[in-house]
Amino acid sequence: MKIKEVKSHILQYDLEEELGYSQQYYQKRTGHLVEVVTDEGITGWGECFGPGNVAIANKVIVERVIQPMILEENPLNRDVLWHKVYNLLRDHGQKGMPIQALSGVDIALWDILGKVTGLSISRLIGGRFREQVPVYGYGMMLRREKLTALMDRFEDEAAAIKSAGFVATKMKVGLGAKQDVQLAESVRRGVGGDFPFMVDANHCYTVDQALYVGRALEELDAYWFEEPVAPEDLDGYRELRSQLKINIAGGEAEFTRWGWRNLLEKHCLDIAQPEVCALGGISEYLRVLALAQAHFTQVINHVWGSAVAIATNLQLLAVIPPLPGGIHPQEPMLEFDTTDNKFRDDLLTDPLNIQRQVAKNGGYVPIPDVPGHGAEPNREFLKHFALEV
Repeated sequence: MKIKEVKSHILQYDLEEELGYSQQYYQKRTGHLVEVVTDEGITGWGECFGPGNVAIANKVIVERVIQPMILEENPLNRDVLWHKVYNLLRDHGQKGMPIQALSGVDIALWDILGKVTGLSISRLIGGRFREQVPVYGYGMMLRREKLTALMDRFEDEAAAIKSAGFVATKMKVGLGAKQDVQLAESVRRGVGGDFPFMVDANHCYTVDQALYVGRALEELDAYWFEEPVAPEDLDGYRELRSQLKINIAGGEAEFTRWGWRNLLEKHCLDIAQPEVCALGGISEYLRVLALAQAHFTQVINHVWGSAVAIATNLQLLAVIPPLPGGIHPQEPMLEFDTTDNKFRDDLLTDPLNIQRQVAKNGGYVPIPDVPGHGAEPNREFLKHFALEV
């Protein structure tokens, strides 16, 4: 078997409402799928993290840089191909877009292996610790509204996510420390006193600001404080973890085992959030998972993107060992974006229907046991939403 083609599919559409987080507002939803085609007619699908023009840049890397490196190679030699590409790109970027592009290709190669063997990715990795996972719903995105209107919106949306059956919820912040505390208070009112909620800052604070917000979140009994400071500020992460009782989460903007080694060795996190579509794909995710386990750090994957990303993460959540173990282990959760996303809901020939399963199964979704990750995009859908670049 040989690789005959590596293709990027960039998808995009206009959102009905503008959404925002601490770094920007956006009006378009973007997805970037990678298709690896073999000479035996077996195709694998992967996904690259990165919206908008980042996806366009990654498409060039996938098709013009990585594709020539792996054409005519055996797609089953995943680890050999990963290191070949990484070594050739090392001088040009050990983080960021080259690794995002490699991630999509690597996921597609694992999907091919699953289809060749007839096994799910979780079976290929070594078996499943669980057959279902709890799901938390994130929403409460920023809008260009007055604070009072945004507070009302956050309270109502948090209550709706709880009513939909999710086991926890997550909000965005980024207006400023004092305003963000008010938003968090609104979410707590919306979900009540005993429902877990998390706060995602997308690295918008200094350490002093994060301490102010973090102490307020402790009073609100928030479960975790995500990306409070810049991903480069490892000392800041460590200081926050030492001074705050709330769990400090992060890592979605970290890449490869080498970046994660520094993050974990400095004891920056209570909860590690690797992003498989960015850090180097499934092959590298497994090395990062091993590092996190070695440092006794809980892993709850970061998930953003299309149904391909969700299907891949379901397989990975199945293989996370209990930490440290016991008869009632703490289970990892699936992150689920509750905002408008056609690439999540309508992309596949066999939709995942996460929301319906959450409502039906008390906040849980079963993990599919199908060849590869099981996500097969509808070709007509790809054509309809294709962004021509």
